[in-house]
Amino acid sequence: MDPINEIHVSEPGLIVVDVAAADDATAKAFQRVLAERWATATAEKTTQDVGQPGVRLRCYVDLRQAIDS
Repeated sequence: MDPINEIHVSEPGLIVVDVAAADDATAKAFQRVLAERWATATAEKTTQDVGQPGVRLRCYVDLRQAIDS
């Protein structure tokens, strides 16, 4: 994964979530759960590190912006 850009955590309530999962479906399901609760900049695709098991996904969450259910 790329280094975290300082702007993405410049204020309280902003977080960067790096997900490691067995497969795309699991990583995206976790991302959907986050997006159902808070404003989330979602990733369209996962990445896979050569020679490493599973996939990775990064998304950005703003805990200050809760999604009303």
